[in-house]
Amino acid sequence: MVDKPKRPGGRSARVRAAVHQAVTELAAERGYGAFTIGDVAARAQVADTSIYRRWGSLEALSADVALDWLTTSSPMPDTGSLRDDLRAYAAGVARDVSGPSGLAVLRLVIALAAAGEPGLAARDRFIAERGGQLQQLLDRATARGEPAPSTLDIVDHVLAPLYVRVLFGLGPLTPEYVDDLVERLLTA
Repeated sequence: MVDKPKRPGGRSARVRAAVHQAVTELAAERGYGAFTIGDVAARAQVADTSIYRRWGSLEALSADVALDWLTTSSPMPDTGSLRDDLRAYAAGVARDVSGPSGLAVLRLVIALAAAGEPGLAARDRFIAERGGQLQQLLDRATARGEPAPSTLDIVDHVLAPLYVRVLFGLGPLTPEYVDDLVERLLTA
């Protein structure tokens, strides 16, 4: 018997996309902890056994959703200067977190951190992925001979204010506001 090759983008990809969309929608509507795998399965129109078989738990599924969102959000800019890279990166993050699923995913990551060991591991993977993205920008700047802030400085001075504004509904993330965060970081 010959094994049938797997089809990229076949049924498995459709199920994953439908389940991810269902988690994002339910997290936005109800908040994490107020829905079950059964709710996700019903919304995605898949069997709950498919979800358990692939992810094993709601925490693992939610972590996968958050990481997928982060890794498929705005591409990493490479403009030739740290200032322009940071401005483009911050603008992309602002667009992503204020987009339709951004708030839900941020709330999901925060809730996961309070959901025990699997949730903490998911939060740590999310933070590590974001840190890796930032390190790419900083490594390129250093290779060009530009002085570069630390990853934590970018988190403190650019990402944290963006996240707080979105999480607490403290106003729009205008291009001017985002650019100002980058300028304050680089001139500090």
